[in-house]
Parts: sequence; C-alpha cells; structure tokens
Amino acid sequence: MTDATSNTRKMLYEGKAKVIFEGPDDGTLIQYFKDDATAFNAQKKDVIKGKGVLNNYISEHIMQAVGAMGIPTHFLARINDREQLIRQLEIVPIEVVVRNVAAGSICSRLGLEEGEELPQTLIEFCLKDDALGDPVIAPEHIFTFGWASPEELETICEDTLRINDFLTGMFHAIGVRLIDFKLEFGRIEIDGDIEIILADEISPDNCRLWDIHTNEKMDKDRFRRDLGGLIEAYQEIASRLNVRIPDISKIDP
Repeated sequence: MTDATSNTRKMLYEGKAKVIFEGPDDGTLIQYFKDDATAFNAQKKDVIKGKGVLNNYISEHIMQAVGAMGIPTHFLARINDREQLIRQLEIVPIEVVVRNVAAGSICSRLGLEEGEELPQTLIEFCLKDDALGDPVIAPEHIFTFGWASPEELETICEDTLRINDFLTGMFHAIGVRLIDFKLEFGRIEIDGDIEIILADEISPDNCRLWDIHTNEKMDKDRFRRDLGGLIEAYQEIASRLNVRIPDISKIDP
C-alpha cells in the first residue's frame, strides 16, 4: 500500500481482501480494498492487480443504491480509488448467505446440481470465524451464544430479503443473474438506540453473477476455478452498471 492512508493512519484490522484503518473523525473508519484474491478459506491465494479498485467502485455504486432504497449502510463516501469512509460499527459475527440458485458449497452439502433453481430464496447463516472455516449455523446457535437477539435477526432477515429483491432486479436489468451473495451487518448507536445496518461490501467478490444468456461466470469463481479473466469479468459488471472505472494499469497497489 503506497497511499497516504497507510502511512498516516493506524491500522486496526487486516482481512483477506480489505484493511481497516482508524478514520478522520470519531465513529468513522477507512476501508482499504486490496488486490489480494483468496478462496477456500484462504488456502488458495494470489494478487490480481486492480481487483481492489474495481470492488471499491462497484461496491460504492451498489451501497449507494441500497441506501437510496431505505436500507441503512455503513458507507459514507469513496475517498479515492482504493478507499472508502465508513461508519464504525460493532460487527455482528455472522455471515448471511442468500441463495437464489444452487451453486458453491450448498451443492456438495446437499447433493444439488449447480444451476438448479431453488424453490424459494434461501437464507443461511455462517459463524464469521476463519479459523473454524466459517461453519454453517442455525438461528438457535445465534440466540444461544448471544451473537444476535431474535429482534436483531428479524431485522437482518427482513433487510436481506429486501436487498435480494432489489439486487435481483438491478442485475437482471443488465443481463446478469444474481445466483447468491453474502452480507454482513453491524450495530450502531443512533439517537440513543442500537440499530442494525448493512456493513462490509457488495461486489463480484461476494456475489455469484452469471450472464443471463450464456451462464458465463462474472465473479470470483473465475479465480476459484482457474477460469482466468477475473479482471475482465469485473470490468464487464462495472460497464453494465455504468460505473466508470479509472485505468487500473496506472494505479499503484
């Protein structure tokens, strides 16, 4: 990282695809998008130049659109090609996986065929713990161990289904099927009340996106499955969304 932030801000956390720095004001953080690509709980790793830039711009576009439909998010502003200003949250340690079509781990777990339409949208929960491999959990686990209250989980599920309906329509309009995606949420105090709001990112890194006509994969499965062309696929998603991306060949890592 060669930007000013990495030299002047305190790093608070580094994940597989992003770094979190302290923000300029109380209650804010800076989210930095790396070019690192990982799969299978980081057993497969690489660095793909420009991936972080594409995810930054695409996630900015989608987070703004989700916010405009009335779902509160942690996104405040894009600072530069790799960084966003976000609200500081207490992250709920749950990954919310939304499945519209069978793909990925659910196929091997339940013996489903990839591409099989699900009878209805399925929401699964995983414990956010890399050391344990992000295991699938039930609501009873969430309540028993205090990761979220029943009221909080109800809000998470309601917001998740609204986001899914919105994104499904948005992607369909540009010729893309939203197969599945992952969301994270966090707590924030607003006017004395604790509220649940959307966190993390929404990008081809945490969505499965297939071309409607060809079923060509336009997401991180291109890296997982050694298909190549990940940057070109992400660029195509950005282009169809009318998201203007700078020349990534001229951007420093």
